[in-house]
Parts: sequence; C-alpha cells; structure tokens
Amino acid sequence: MLDEKYFVIGVMSGTSLDGVDVVYVEFKKKDFSKYEIVFSETISYSVDWVERLRGGISLTRDALLVLDIEYAELLSNLINDFIYRNNIKNVDFIASHGHTIFHQPDKGITLQIGDGQTIANKTSKKVVCDFRTQDVAFGGQGAPLVPIGDKILFSKFKYCINLGGFANISFDNAIGKRIAFDLCPLNIVLNHYARKLGRDFDDGGRIAMKGKLNEDLFEKLNSIDYYHQKPPKSLGLEWVQKNIFSLLNEFNDDTPTILRTFVEHAAFQIYKSIGNEVSVLYTGGGVFNTFLTSRIDFFSNQRVVLMEKKLIEYKEALIFALLGVLRVENKINCLASVTGANSDHSSGKIYTNKSS
Repeated sequence: MLDEKYFVIGVMSGTSLDGVDVVYVEFKKKDFSKYEIVFSETISYSVDWVERLRGGISLTRDALLVLDIEYAELLSNLINDFIYRNNIKNVDFIASHGHTIFHQPDKGITLQIGDGQTIANKTSKKVVCDFRTQDVAFGGQGAPLVPIGDKILFSKFKYCINLGGFANISFDNAIGKRIAFDLCPLNIVLNHYARKLGRDFDDGGRIAMKGKLNEDLFEKLNSIDYYHQKPPKSLGLEWVQKNIFSLLNEFNDDTPTILRTFVEHAAFQIYKSIGNEVSVLYTGGGVFNTFLTSRIDFFSNQRVVLMEKKLIEYKEALIFALLGVLRVENKINCLASVTGANSDHSSGKIYTNKSS
C-alpha cells in the first residue's frame, strides 16, 4: 500500500508574512489528482522573524547568506515539530517554496531563502526546493508556478484565483494552453496599511468598509502600465514599493480611505479577468476578507462561492508538494505558456541528508 502513494510535506511562506503553511499530503502515484491533505497547519512568525523577512530586501549579500541558513534552521525546527506532533511515520520528501526576498525576473533575479541542504540535514529527509531559479534562467518569469497544479488538480474550474499577498489567476486558453499571471497586489498592500492601525490585517475588511472611495486614486491605480501588459507577467515587492506605495503616499489619504480604494481596485482588476464567469475557484487568505469578496460580487454580478476552509488556506502548500512530486519524477512542473520560459521544464533542486 505504501508504495502506491507519495507521502509529502509541503511548506509555503507567502509575501503577506501570515506565517508558514505546512501540509502533509498523500498523492496516488498513478493519478496525482487523487490526493488527501492529512494534516495542515499555519505556524505564525515571531515579531522578530516578521521584521527580519520584511527587511531582507535591503540586506547585503553576506547578511543574506546568513539569513538563508538561519531561516532554513527555523523551517527545519517547524517541520520536525509538525512531524512529531502529528506522529507522522512516512515522509518521502519535503517540498519547500522558501520565502521570496527578491523577484525581478526581467533582470534575471529571483531569490527564495531557506537553504535546502540545511533543511535536509536537520530533518534527515530529502528536500526539493528552489523551484523558481531555473525558470528565470530559461528566460521565464519564475512565476506563477501554481498553475500546473491548478491544471492537474482543479481542471473542472474555468478559472483558479488565489487571493494572497498578490492576487493571481490561471486558466486554459482556447487551445488548451495554461495561462497565468499576477492580477494585482493584494494582502501585501492591505496588511501594510492595517499595520499602521496596529492590526496584523484588516479582519473581514471592516476598516476598508468604513473608508471613502477616492475616485481619482482608483482611476490612477487602474491606469498603471502593468495592468495593460499582456502575460506572461508577474509582480514582486520591489514593484509594489515603486508603483503602489509611492502612488498611495502621494494622495496622503487616511488609512480607511486607502484600504477602501485599494479593495475596490483589486476587485475591479479581478473582475476584468473573469467577467461574469461562475466557475471560479477562489483560495488564499483574501477569501476571508468579506468586504473584498462583496466587491468582486458587485462587479461580476456573481456570488463568490467558497470551498472547504482547508483548501482555501492550504492550496499553495498542497501544490508545492505536487511540484516536488513532479520534480522527483523528472516531469514537467513549469509551463512555458505561463512563465514565458523558452520551454516547459522540470524545475527544483533536490537535496539529501549529508549530516550523518
């Protein structure tokens, strides 16, 4: 029975810094679409780690090397504890996304920290990680990577939308090729402004709901060049700092107004891609922002239908576990139609324990 399945731990950390998502998944080897999330958990970062990760973009090369190892040690401890508390006996490998510090694919740069060799040594498990670097080297965006999982696991939906640090979408075009791209920044912006009021996030969009819509700001946000570019395209923190925060700062509005206007902007950008389509899978923490989903409802004239909470919260960790399975089998896990790379390929580095 054991040799009929893969037993994988998937690990994901998003740009919104909500914490580390960890899942233990069983995949049937003959049909990866047959899976079960057996255990799942989001492990919050300490205040110190939130600040260290947020500040990673400004570190020197040597300081980044230190952070890479120390973050891998943190992940290793979290994974070991997760295995122990859930009494997990069988683990074929760990698939770790790491945490993105830089993502500038147009300059050939992407960096996800969380050294794979350190994790392999400290957990005594095989590790698959660093899924984005090869795609960038092949001329791609290195993102989004989740669409191959959408295609394999959730093909019954016309669109798959993740509402995380960034909102992104994937779908098959008219000739069956998977297309995917970042729609707009989302929680990376909303959480930034919620923190100005002493909150980790705007729970349910309650703060945004009290704000006023700034029509001029709304129009300027929607006129940003990125939204008029054709995919493949992707976003990163650096882009947000340059194009979003700088614009929002120009208006000097109160925080509820900024949140209200940005929610309207995000909902409108999502609507522009899905229109009135009803077959949409929504996942990610932004799904729980009921004010945001109500504005998507408003534009699309359709009600956002929610899936089970486990899938909403852990879909990305689940899919990175699947990316690891595909890499171990040397099967395609990066689609050129999505990232713009020069070919489909199997991406990710594999590490084994060298400490013993």
